[in-house]
Amino acid sequence: MDKELHLQISEEGADAQRLATLTGNLRTELLHLDVENVTAPHAGEAPPGARAVDVATVGAVLVALGQSIEGLRSVVSVIRGWLRRGEGIRRTVRLELDGDVLELSQANTADQERLIELFLKRHAAAEGRP
Repeated sequence: MDKELHLQISEEGADAQRLATLTGNLRTELLHLDVENVTAPHAGEAPPGARAVDVATVGAVLVALGQSIEGLRSVVSVIRGWLRRGEGIRRTVRLELDGDVLELSQANTADQERLIELFLKRHAAAEGRP
């Protein structure tokens, strides 16, 4: 597989500091998985007059998945748990892998499960796995 999974998290009403904390907590959880690495993306140099901290960059995480589709499955499992712990505050995680996007939030469990399985199957099939 050897691909990077791009994550973008958001929480209703969260400022940059809150997003940085949430991102750090999720990153810590993801580091315990069997993945190659979990890093913050490099935002590059800010254009003149831009804010030093972009909220979208603060909530972003890159996960180097390595060779296993199981790494992707475990990342999705951790994200689902993280969403459930939102204490009633609306959270969303946008996953992007090879241009394929899956956005998870507090949708009902059956709908989330169906979307997750479709996402996982597409990427397993891309690797020649059933």
